[in-house]
Amino acid sequence: MRKSKMLTFRVGVCAAMACTSCWAQNPTAAYPTKPVTIVLPYTPGALADLETRLYIPSLTEALGHPVIVDYKPGAGTSIGTIHVAKAAPDGYTILRASAGFTMYPAFFPADKLPYDPIKNFAPVSMIAKVSAFLVVHPSLGVKTFPEYLAYAKANPEKINFGTVGGGSNYHIAGAWLHSATNTKVTFVHYKGVGPMQTDLLAGRVTAAPGVPFNIASHVKSGKLIALANMGAERSGYFPDIKTIVEYGVKEYDYVSWSGYLVPARTPEAIVTRLSAAFAKVAKSPDVIKKMASDGAEMVGSTPEQFHQTLLTETIRWRKIVQQNDMKMEE
Repeated sequence: MRKSKMLTFRVGVCAAMACTSCWAQNPTAAYPTKPVTIVLPYTPGALADLETRLYIPSLTEALGHPVIVDYKPGAGTSIGTIHVAKAAPDGYTILRASAGFTMYPAFFPADKLPYDPIKNFAPVSMIAKVSAFLVVHPSLGVKTFPEYLAYAKANPEKINFGTVGGGSNYHIAGAWLHSATNTKVTFVHYKGVGPMQTDLLAGRVTAAPGVPFNIASHVKSGKLIALANMGAERSGYFPDIKTIVEYGVKEYDYVSWSGYLVPARTPEAIVTRLSAAFAKVAKSPDVIKKMASDGAEMVGSTPEQFHQTLLTETIRWRKIVQQNDMKMEE
């Protein structure tokens, strides 16, 4: 009887307190045991910051420990990204990434990559995606996507196409579009969405990509015209706007997304734990409602699904950059 009671006591203590000997044999079993940090390679107050903070309450509840944000902006998001790549693969340092994560390395030779989006990271989850739209200023005089292409073909390089920086997602998406349609525009690069959109609304640039969060009110007021959805699937926010694929530009698919990754070699059990936490966030009614109001669709993908997206995009962007002889500083 005594032996039975002692055994029961030890099992109870081990389960309740995660004893040192058990943890040593399986260090991932008790994860997490301390706060988890999400590294944002952007400045405070950016859209990515607002989005991540929306997720934190649900993530904290799912993980049972606080989730904190650490800002490391600069060098095209590479400072924060490289920081996470070099962090301990223990699940306590997470990177918030966007579509530019697979674009930035495309501008570097294979032997000089600042980071490898496939080899240096373990994908956790693509948590959300949002369609971008090709928008124009009314002064351009076109109201449909076919009219835009006709104007671009008849007036090579006369359309000033705004981007958020040379080598940015809007630059690559624009280069892909005009290469695929045999048209030419003049790219005008800005240091962020704010100054680019100011000039777009003033007509100093006449075309640019835009997401609903930034353009919806201007489209509804008539200050901008949305010509086409740049994603392969229609958006629930502007469901009547056709995709560029529907207009006959095969395989064109630019979608803005947000996802989370950890350093390579992070134990699979920890990646699975984190992925489940983000999947729970993606199913939160409050999060779904708020993100939908900004034109975003919650995804909550598996690590495997996210890996496939990263692989596809890494190959695609390098091909587009090479075919168009694009440079980061252009």
